[in-house]
Amino acid sequence: MLISAWLQSKRESHFGYNSNIRGLQTFMDQSSRLGLDVSLQRVDRNVSRVFTDLFSTMRTEELNRYRDTLRRAVLLMSPRGAQVFIHQAVETNLASKDSHWVYANEEVSDADIMELVHSSLGRMTIIRQIFPLWRDTNVRCMRNNHRISSLLCDPQEGYLQSLEVSNLYLYDSVLMLANAFYRKLEDRKWHSMASLNCMRKSTKPWNGGWSMLDTIQKGRISGLTGLMDFRAEGSNSHVQFEILGTSYSETFGKDVKRLASWDSTRGLNGSLKENRIENSMQGVTLKIVTLLEEPFVMVAENILGQPKRYKGFSIDVLDALAKILGFKYDIYQVGDGKYGSALPNGSWNGMIGELIGKRADLAISAITITPERESVVDFSKRYLDYSVGILMRKPEEKINIFSLLAPFDLAVWACIAAAIPVVGIMIFLLRRIQAVRCQNSAGGHPPPSVSTSLQSAIWIVYGAFVQQGSDSILGSVALRIVMGSWWLFTLIVCSSYTANLAAYLTVSRMDNAVRSFQDLSKQVDLVYGTVRDSAVYEYFRAKGTNPLEQDNTFAELWKIINKNNGFENSVSSPSEGIKKAKRESYAFLWDMAVVEYAALTDDDCTLTVAGNSMSTRGYGMALQHGSPYRDLFSQKILELQEKGDLDILKQKWWPKKGRCDLQSYADAQPEGRALRLHSFAGVFCILAAGLLLALLVAALETWWNSNHCRREQAKEVTTDNSSGQGPGPSLLTQNRAMVATTGPPAPPRPRSRPRPPGPLVLPRDATATLYFMDPAGADTSPDLVELQYTHHKSEPNTNLLDEDLAHKQLPGQSIEISALDIGSMQPKMRPCCENTGVTQRYFIQEKLH
Repeated sequence: MLISAWLQSKRESHFGYNSNIRGLQTFMDQSSRLGLDVSLQRVDRNVSRVFTDLFSTMRTEELNRYRDTLRRAVLLMSPRGAQVFIHQAVETNLASKDSHWVYANEEVSDADIMELVHSSLGRMTIIRQIFPLWRDTNVRCMRNNHRISSLLCDPQEGYLQSLEVSNLYLYDSVLMLANAFYRKLEDRKWHSMASLNCMRKSTKPWNGGWSMLDTIQKGRISGLTGLMDFRAEGSNSHVQFEILGTSYSETFGKDVKRLASWDSTRGLNGSLKENRIENSMQGVTLKIVTLLEEPFVMVAENILGQPKRYKGFSIDVLDALAKILGFKYDIYQVGDGKYGSALPNGSWNGMIGELIGKRADLAISAITITPERESVVDFSKRYLDYSVGILMRKPEEKINIFSLLAPFDLAVWACIAAAIPVVGIMIFLLRRIQAVRCQNSAGGHPPPSVSTSLQSAIWIVYGAFVQQGSDSILGSVALRIVMGSWWLFTLIVCSSYTANLAAYLTVSRMDNAVRSFQDLSKQVDLVYGTVRDSAVYEYFRAKGTNPLEQDNTFAELWKIINKNNGFENSVSSPSEGIKKAKRESYAFLWDMAVVEYAALTDDDCTLTVAGNSMSTRGYGMALQHGSPYRDLFSQKILELQEKGDLDILKQKWWPKKGRCDLQSYADAQPEGRALRLHSFAGVFCILAAGLLLALLVAALETWWNSNHCRREQAKEVTTDNSSGQGPGPSLLTQNRAMVATTGPPAPPRPRSRPRPPGPLVLPRDATATLYFMDPAGADTSPDLVELQYTHHKSEPNTNLLDEDLAHKQLPGQSIEISALDIGSMQPKMRPCCENTGVTQRYFIQEKLH
């Protein structure tokens, strides 16, 4: 009835039972009438085998449902069996902190109760029978005028303390049966019993059986278990039970207190509700242990003579909770400077050890919630997500002005540079062979359309390589094969260069090759580690040594982190790791919140952060196991999150734009950025070198041509003076040319006067048409001469140099040029006339217009 009342208020239950529990069927009938959803499970004497069978027969989803049903459970078994059951449930993670279990047993002792309470995770309610005792020892040791041993009736005796209640019930049962026989004999209502033969198939019942049962039920005795007076249904009307529940004390921690009592006459006397702290902690002063960790907890500027003050994100959260709940606190730093980890002897160090040793009520800093820590202390709800980050120096930008040459190796560039003159020489030789062959076939005169100069051939090859084209006449098949092969070679080289340059520029934009744990495990330039004996250290140890881990990333990371038992690459404190990452080529693996703050507040802004952003855990406030403040702190933290107060505090300590702007740096990485000047400076250097070389060559050519023209003019003057005449009419007539047009022949032009020696002088706005004739063919029809080094139509004020169109061939056309162009062209005519027999003196002014 008592359990039914508790279940009716909870509305949810799960039962484990032992096969010899009395009244189980009656209990099930009462539960069914109350409409309770009851699940029964038989627990064998070997409790461990029960949990082994669960994990071997159930899938993960079924185990999660089973764990949920265990949140409300009634245990009806021996104290030893209950202890093993609770221990196995906690070890296999089937028990949760929000669970509430009821244990009912008549003979559970105080020591058993304390063991059960401290073994369980959530609330524990114990129901046991109580036995009234008389203060007078003589009365206590007299039962129905029978003297009994003081070992059974005196509670001060040690034997009685360890005596099982079932033995007391056995004694009272014998006493009650003896009393019933005595009454029967005294009333002379005894029915003689016929001898019974156990070998007979059927036994005749005893006629006095019902009468004897009625006498037992009507009997009223005072036994070791108290006054026994049975009702018609067989229950003892004088039985009493007490209800014990878990309580939380600042002095003793998790303890047991009496909640209520129950008897069949008065029913429940007390309340089964948990004595919880409501919404206020007025007058409470908490002793808090902390550890310095930027930006969670830092030492503030203190006034001389005043207690040390602290600041930071965790301190701001603590002050917000203190303002809401009204408590005060005294804070001190942990002596060993550690968060807390289990030692080989089973004890804990750091702040967790302070809580276990009851020296502190609460621990606050950058302390993470882990399963190992939750097994010995309680945690509030997380107030900040947790992830592991990688702190390292920003890579130094390498400046290479000739980075555009990087797509090809130096040997490739050397081969390309050598291929250009080789192919040019090949074309030069083939053209010379073609010119000789054509000269032989043309009677000793080479064709005017074929240029056999080496520089022209190399220029053609270079123009094809840079994809600028070349209007060259390829008369022979061999020349066409050579140029076709060279064009194919140029196509492949240029395509490969373009593809490799794009890939090179893409890779070069990735300033930092380490962006995740996978990248860190594959590279060899950076040494990395974390803080020894920390939660991060244990995290990598668990992941790296897990044989079921399919990805070997954490195994590779753990090898480096744990090198020489962690003393080679790992550090002893977070501050040491941050300094090492800034000073050396070192990657420090630590809490993302801590390393991100270090990068934001770095004086030189030389640090950057990478890592995994997944939040599998969080930062919480650690309290003593069973602390009454846990739920209250968790509730208020959730309220701060809903109101946005925690986001405001985060922005205060982790601004988006602090001293160093990590956000813009991180956003620029995936999208890349434009080419900087130093990456493209090589092109400008090549252009500048070409311009300087052109100026130098132009100066040398000017100097050379000026000296050459002076010598030529001096020779002409000497020749004219020695002969005593200029070019006569016969000479002019001999070299008279016809108009070079594609239409009908031009009419005869009047003979011009002989030009006096010296440069030809014309008005600046005049143009002249030049006509040429080969002297060897003066008697025949005019033979038009090739002009290799001039444009089709020269623009005004354009200097006609032999570099202008070295590859242009203009057979059979006339040229109109200005007087200025003629003056600039005259010193350059000797290369033009080498293959034609026409010299400078044969240029005549045919017509001015």
